[in-house]
Amino acid sequence: MKSLLSGNEAVARGAYEHGVQVATGYPGTPSSEIMEHVARYEEIYAEWSTNEKVAMDAAIGAAYAGKRSMVAMKSVGMNVAADSFFYAVYTGVRAGLVIVAADDPGMFSSQNEQDNRQYARFAKMPVLEPSDSQEAKDFMGAALDLSEEWDTPVLLRTVMRISHSASPVELGARTADDGTSTEAFLRDPHRLVCTCVWAKHQHPVIEERLKRLSEFANSYALNRLEWGNRDLGIVAGGAAYSYAREVFPDASFLKLGMSYPLPFDLIRELSDGVDELLIVEELDPFLEEQIKAEGIECRGKDIFPAYGELTPAIIEKHAAEAGLLAKEQVKGARDLPLPDLPGRSPIFCPGCPHRSTFYVLGNKMDETIVTGGIGCYNLGALSPFDATDTMGAMGASIGVAHGLDIADIPDPFMAVIGDSSFFHAGIPPLLNIVHNGGNSNVVILDNRTTAMTGHQDHPGVAETLRGEPARKIEIEDVVRACGVVDVHVVDAFDISGIEKTYQKALAFDGPSVVIVEGPCYFVGSGPEGAYVVDTEACIACGTCFELGCPAIKHARELNEKTGRKKAEIDPVLCVGCDMCAQVCPVEAISAPPGAEERG
Repeated sequence: MKSLLSGNEAVARGAYEHGVQVATGYPGTPSSEIMEHVARYEEIYAEWSTNEKVAMDAAIGAAYAGKRSMVAMKSVGMNVAADSFFYAVYTGVRAGLVIVAADDPGMFSSQNEQDNRQYARFAKMPVLEPSDSQEAKDFMGAALDLSEEWDTPVLLRTVMRISHSASPVELGARTADDGTSTEAFLRDPHRLVCTCVWAKHQHPVIEERLKRLSEFANSYALNRLEWGNRDLGIVAGGAAYSYAREVFPDASFLKLGMSYPLPFDLIRELSDGVDELLIVEELDPFLEEQIKAEGIECRGKDIFPAYGELTPAIIEKHAAEAGLLAKEQVKGARDLPLPDLPGRSPIFCPGCPHRSTFYVLGNKMDETIVTGGIGCYNLGALSPFDATDTMGAMGASIGVAHGLDIADIPDPFMAVIGDSSFFHAGIPPLLNIVHNGGNSNVVILDNRTTAMTGHQDHPGVAETLRGEPARKIEIEDVVRACGVVDVHVVDAFDISGIEKTYQKALAFDGPSVVIVEGPCYFVGSGPEGAYVVDTEACIACGTCFELGCPAIKHARELNEKTGRKKAEIDPVLCVGCDMCAQVCPVEAISAPPGAEERG
C-alpha cells in the first residue's frame, strides 16, 4: 500500500518498520515532526529529551543495551550532541544507532547554515542522504543495518525540502521482535569506558574501518551510476540530486546515497566516462574537496554558490552562466511572477505572554541591554520593540550576560530566556554566575511549552510526548537550588507589575532572576472575547500600536487636531489579553461585555 508522506513522516515510518525500539530527540524545525510521528507507534519508546546531548546519550545507552535506537534533531542540535556521538564512534553501539539531523539550507528557521556532513567526516562515521520520502523511509533501515554491521553510529542527513515535502511511499510491516525482554547488560569496560588508556587503541580500528567502508561504498546499492549523455557527468546526492536531475535530465549521474565515505572507484569510473565532471551539492564543497584531493578533475563551487538552497532555478541560472546550458534555453523558464502582496514581519501572536516583557524593555526601559536567545521571544529584537541586543544559541543569553558583567559595562543589562531553553541550556550558566559571584539579571519567560517549534513538552510541563501525565518541575525551585537568593515571580499579563519587578531586580546587588509566568495562548485557557476601542475617547496617540499586536489596527476615524488615524481592534484576532487596555493613557480600550464573568 502506498501513502503520501512528508520526509519527516517517512523517517518515522522507517523507524517503525525497521525495528527501532527507542527514539529520543529535541524539537527544532525542520526536524520536529519526526518524533511527533514516531510517538504514534506504541511499539517505540519516544521522548522529547531536555536537550540534544541528553537525547544522544539516552539513545547510546539503549543501543548499548541491545535496542535499535534513533535520535532526531535539527542542524544546530548536532553542536549540542557532538560530545556524545564522538565517543560513541569509539565505543561502538552493539544495536543499530541512527542520528537523524535535518539541515536547513536557506536558513528558513535557523541561525546558521551549517552542513552536518562535516560532522560525519569529523567523527569518522558514515552518512546517508535520502532524495525523497521513499528513500527517507528506506534509508532508515539501511542506516540501522550499516550501524550494526560496522559497529558505529550512522548519520541520516535530511534537508528542509526533504523534511517538509511529500511524495508517495510504499508502506511495509514492522520487522522486530517486540515481545522479547531485554537481556542482562553485557559488561565490557575496555570497550565501553571511553578513557584515554583504552580508547586510544580504538583509533587505529576506526581508521581501518573507514578504509573498508570506502571500499564497501563502491559496491553499496545506495550508490549507483546512471549513464546518459557522456558530455556531462554529475555527482550528487540528497535533495541536490533531485534538483540536478530535473535541470540535466540527459546527463550521466553518480547518485550518492552514502555521501561519506565516498566510493572513489565509482567516481573515477564516471569521470573517465564523461567529458566533464560536475559536483552539485548544497552548502559546503564537501564532496568536491575530497574528489579533488584524489586527483580527479571536477567543477562545483566555482559554478554554484556555497550558501542557500540549490533549487532547480538556481542550478539552471548558474549552469547557464558557466556555459553548461544555453542561456536562450533557460531564459525566464523558471521565473515565476511574485504575488503583489505587502511584506509581513514575524510578530508575536495575539495574546502572547512575551509581548509585555518586550513592550517594557523596548519602551519603558530602553536603556537596558538585553541578551536574548532562540525561541518565540527572539521576536523581541524586531519592531516595534527593538529590544533585544544579542542572540546566538540556546542558553547563550545567560552566559553572554555574565560576560557583560565581567567586562563591567556601565549599562544596565538583562538576559532573557524561555522556559524550554532554560531547561535545555540555561541552568549551567546560571550556576556559573552564582558560583563566580556574578551580578547578572535573568528573565525566564515561562509560557509552559516549547512554543516556536510546535508546543512540545519539556520538564516544566505536566505531560510527556505521548500525552501521559508527568511530574512538572517548578522553575522557581530549580532557580533557588542553583543558589539564587533574589527570585521574583510575576504575571506575564501585568505590564505595570513586570516593569516594577524588572527595576527591582536590576537594583539588587547580586544575581537576580525574574520568572514571568503566562501560558502560550495555544496551550492555556487564556481570556476570551475581543476588547473594543471607544473611538470618541481615542486620541490617536499610537501607544497601543507599540505592543505590536496584530489585532490592533488603524481605524478610519481621524483625530481632528493631528489628522492621525485612531485605533480599532479586530474582533477576529483579539483574544482578550488586556494588555492594550493597560497601556492606553486615556482608558479608551475596554473589555467586552461579560468578560469578567468569563474570567
